[in-house]
Amino acid sequence: MTFETIRYETDGPVATITLARPEAANAQSSRMIVEIDAAFDRADADDAVRVVVLAAQGRHFSAGHDLKELLAGEEHWAAMRATPEGKLRHEQVMYFDKLVRIRDFRKPTIAAVQGVCSAAGLMLASMCDLIVAADDARFSNPVLRMSGVGVELLVEPWELGPRKAKEFLFCARTFDAHEAERHGLVNRVVPRAELAAAAREMAEQVALVPPLTAEAVKASINHMVDLMGQRESWRYHFALHQFVSNTPTALERAEARRQGGMDAVKREQRAE
Repeated sequence: MTFETIRYETDGPVATITLARPEAANAQSSRMIVEIDAAFDRADADDAVRVVVLAAQGRHFSAGHDLKELLAGEEHWAAMRATPEGKLRHEQVMYFDKLVRIRDFRKPTIAAVQGVCSAAGLMLASMCDLIVAADDARFSNPVLRMSGVGVELLVEPWELGPRKAKEFLFCARTFDAHEAERHGLVNRVVPRAELAAAAREMAEQVALVPPLTAEAVKASINHMVDLMGQRESWRYHFALHQFVSNTPTALERAEARRQGGMDAVKREQRAE
């Protein structure tokens, strides 16, 4: 596959996948989602790659899903959302399954986050094993105010704990990098100019672990959180998301967003 919305590079044991739509605050279009998935396939097949860094070009990591594409409804997957069945299929395949695939990826992963990391951007970063944040990073998920029940994977209770997750979601809080670190959402905060180097340094440290050991320990820790209910809680939330998104109130708000066009996109993604 020829990549148009991401870059894929390898340097020794480290593969770097870089989101490359800076003009759209790296909003995740269908093509970007497919290309990220293909890049992980490439990293998985390369035995020389021991660690994958997920980074982003420009000021922001990702402002979320590409609402402009969804509102237009012309792209293949966006057009499927005209029916509840199509919306379910779209979000199951393109959002839920591809994100969980990153969480389950057998090699360690590191997200390098700067600027806005919102909604689906936060979901994407949270699928990585480790997160290095620039000191200008801002984490948010304001989509409860759009009706529905937020995004497809409710990562916040697992990342922040139940009580802080409720505050974060209900009050549409934005955490700066240092607050995110205090709550365990990120592993390390560094100056913006040092983000790429810090992510690379961490990747090189992780790469010293024998591949089979890294894979086994990652699988064991993921199994632990699954026994605690992570995977089933995500499935439960996804089912609730589908139901609530098709209630009259949610459908009315969705139609209002379509009528509002790009003004609504700018308000809801809050990309700078």
